[in-house]
Amino acid sequence: MTLSLVFVVIVVVIVAVAVVALVAWTMRRRDGLRRQFGPEYDRTVEAIGNRREAERQLVSRRNRVEHMDLHPLDPAARQAYHAEWTRVQERFVDAPEDALSDADRLIRRVMADRGYGTQDFEQRVADLSVGHSRVLDHYRRAHGISARAAGQGASTEELRQATGHYRTLFEELLDDGAAGTAPSTAGAEGAPRHRKVTDHSDTPEDG
Repeated sequence: MTLSLVFVVIVVVIVAVAVVALVAWTMRRRDGLRRQFGPEYDRTVEAIGNRREAERQLVSRRNRVEHMDLHPLDPAARQAYHAEWTRVQERFVDAPEDALSDADRLIRRVMADRGYGTQDFEQRVADLSVGHSRVLDHYRRAHGISARAAGQGASTEELRQATGHYRTLFEELLDDGAAGTAPSTAGAEGAPRHRKVTDHSDTPEDG
């Protein structure tokens, strides 16, 4: 075998190994994103229509949240927020639209207290998807009903359901990282290991 042929074989082997390594890395990252983002992964891929771009955006979300100073609520704050939620539920009886608005504002206050940004709704959803992807659908449903309620386009039953959806996220944000709750199990490759990252699949209770 000539020297030039040996060189070609070596180059081919190196390229093949590099390709295999790249494919393996891509699959590991993909599996990690699927585990971390749950249903939000498929939703993002479907919405964007390009898996590579969707994964790039999910990684960007994760990087953004990793640089936030997220922290659990202290016991006094949790107790105070629970009391506020009780008042929201009590107000629902006489003023369901107002109670729903109060629930939405309370969610944003809890997010801010936890260290999240409270910009526009889509940014809030993107940030929450990193550690709370499995309750995001509840938040989206509640937000959609709230928008219709602003135009008098939601029934009392829908308002009740929206309150339940808000409560699902509310309880997760309050309990996540608090003393006595399960620690984060987010162990996907490259996934943030902040104590904030937990996922629950609880169904909403009636509000």
